[in-house]
Amino acid sequence: MAHYLIFLGSTRTSTPPAPARLSERVAKACLQLLNAQRDTTAEIIDPLSLDLSGPFKPHFAYSASTVPDDLDALAMKIDQADGYVMVSPEYNHAMSPALSHLLNHFGASLFAFKPSAIVTYSMGQWGGTRAAVNMRSFLSELGCLPVSAMTHIPKAHEALDSDGQFRAEQERWEGYFGRTLAQLIWWANAAKAHKAKQDPISLSPAINQTPSQRDAP
Repeated sequence: MAHYLIFLGSTRTSTPPAPARLSERVAKACLQLLNAQRDTTAEIIDPLSLDLSGPFKPHFAYSASTVPDDLDALAMKIDQADGYVMVSPEYNHAMSPALSHLLNHFGASLFAFKPSAIVTYSMGQWGGTRAAVNMRSFLSELGCLPVSAMTHIPKAHEALDSDGQFRAEQERWEGYFGRTLAQLIWWANAAKAHKAKQDPISLSPAINQTPSQRDAP
């Protein structure tokens, strides 16, 4: 059984523009499609359900006795997951600050050697495609390499209802999402199978002491 985390990339609850939290609709659509797959489970990670108030401090900077419960629980989920779906709107041709802020709380070693899928959306005609370009490099550096197929949803407020159901052309939309999610599942299963044969961390140890561990001689 493979398990996936769907990161919901928005904390905006206000209007206009309306409706708010289109990210929730997109994340629900991904959740339903993944849970419909054989031997696959998924859950949504909603930043509004987490307490990230106060000065920024990443999970790995806390001592074991002082790390906030929310942060520690999510770190465990990230470590145990087999792959990730990153759902984001576009802000100034870049990914959602809510999503990047959430992900930056965790070191790349938790995400390493697992795939991710990029799903973007907008109320306009471009579907967040420019944010997706930015997300490729971000996710690669984070350690969860994005699969080649991406999903972009223009006019998401028209395409999806509040329950994450497609309002029209359901078969076509499911096929479009399905290409991205099929790649994610294939790579996740392949990585999981190979990890059982060879520990990737033994070949490429995590950088968890000083930045100089990255340096050339």
